[in-house]
Amino acid sequence: MGRSRRTLPEELLLLALDPATGTTAQPQSLDLGLAGAQLVELALAGRIAPDGDRIAVVVPRPTGDPTLDCALELLRRRGAPVRAVHWIGGPRLGLRQIYLSHLERCGMVAAVPGQMCGVLPTTRYQATDTAISREIRSRLDSAIRTGVPPDPRTAALAALAHAVGLGKHLYPGNEGRSSRSRLRDLIRHDPMGGLVAHAVMDVQNGAAAQPRRGPATAGRPAGPTARATAEPARGVPMQPRHGSMARAVAH
Repeated sequence: MGRSRRTLPEELLLLALDPATGTTAQPQSLDLGLAGAQLVELALAGRIAPDGDRIAVVVPRPTGDPTLDCALELLRRRGAPVRAVHWIGGPRLGLRQIYLSHLERCGMVAAVPGQMCGVLPTTRYQATDTAISREIRSRLDSAIRTGVPPDPRTAALAALAHAVGLGKHLYPGNEGRSSRSRLRDLIRHDPMGGLVAHAVMDVQNGAAAQPRRGPATAGRPAGPTARATAEPARGVPMQPRHGSMARAVAH
């Protein structure tokens, strides 16, 4: 990959990829989760920081990751902290496909062409190195099983997995109920991951117009960074699909 560590959006996408079908679980909410994962990754890189229920750019220097840097630049252009729920709820056509194509270029997944109903061209994705997916999953399993507070990256991954509804995909059935509950509880171990995960759930619940009043904002006086006025939803800019990816159907 040319990098010593995978980004959080990549890990979330690999978690969601079903090895049996080559499609992604929770495709609609997963797009929101990927946008949220970008915010957490930028925070882990020291580029942004939470400001109440908003996101503020603190270091505009590029990270070297083109997709993350695109998001960082859009945040910088806003000129003022942006509510996480508005950012995550903004249009981001093709974000999931961008990351799938990136994982394919890195050799982590392989695109498998097919047809839907024998007519429509589709593309499924199969992991080429299942050890990577197992390592990601084992971190979550370990945090759930041991109860030891996980590192911020794993805590954020757990929070996002819960927020987009991957719990039933990762820990299905009645036997997975306690694991799903503990996955949800891991949300408290990373403030940024928790903020973003709650924003993802708020967008899904149609609560983007209302500010979340948590410990960081309760009792805070109104001001430039504490107002609850509606903002235009913006996110990763629309990007055209290229080549064979234009036919991809990654559910």
